[in-house]
Amino acid sequence: MAFGGRAVLLAATVCASLLAAGTASAAQCGKTAAGFEAWKADFSRQAASRGIGKRGLSALAGTSYATKTIAADRGQKSFKLSLNAFMQKRGANAIVSRGKGMKKKYARLFDNLERRYGVPAGPLIAIWGMETGFGGFTGNQNILSAVTTLAYDCRRSEFFTGHLYAALQMVDRGMLSTSAKGAAHGEIGQTQFLPGNALKYAVDGDGNGSVDMIRSSADALASTANFLRAHGWRAGAGYQPGQPNFRAIQGWNAASVYQQAIAIMGKQIDE
Repeated sequence: MAFGGRAVLLAATVCASLLAAGTASAAQCGKTAAGFEAWKADFSRQAASRGIGKRGLSALAGTSYATKTIAADRGQKSFKLSLNAFMQKRGANAIVSRGKGMKKKYARLFDNLERRYGVPAGPLIAIWGMETGFGGFTGNQNILSAVTTLAYDCRRSEFFTGHLYAALQMVDRGMLSTSAKGAAHGEIGQTQFLPGNALKYAVDGDGNGSVDMIRSSADALASTANFLRAHGWRAGAGYQPGQPNFRAIQGWNAASVYQQAIAIMGKQIDE
């Protein structure tokens, strides 16, 4: 998936409990918009039985079939490029150049994140730049409609059903607005978390007592560092292919060219 030439689909594991909830007695998926409203009505009943509250159910009812999301889901081509072609298309040199400036500008934040999570600035900045151009464009698609559409669509219904339950829980908890915009697959914020991962790993990075990964760079970056630590990141260990922390980068995204690009750009930023 791509939007604005930057966003990619996270391939991190969804919380097991969300997947279990999403796959049991699943509503009938579809391949066109024709059955979407009937599917929503069925899903809403299941969601209510699993504890989704009035706010979440109301948000679900207000979603619409996201044709742009389906088009994006069918058109992911950049991950089939060679590493060099992928990095050129994603503007790796520009990300590294600007990323070095970001490292200096937000030195205190990155120092704090490394002390807390063990993750150095380089890979965090590389992800930030790759995903949204350092927060410049976090998406223009309604997050809830995108995730609901993908949970309904037969191609990857099981995977996105867990993320839809998470998104509805976030609405119930006041963590996600019904009008919030994100990428084509419903990714949230400046480093593009799918809802299941946002629900599990989002943290307050700026110390204001709330989490807003769309407007707060500190929250987005701290949440990213928290994700990487939870996926095995070890303070002080290397993160290039074959080194211990490369596995955590693999947890962030399943595409080999993406993983290698983050490792390369991160190292260049950290030098």
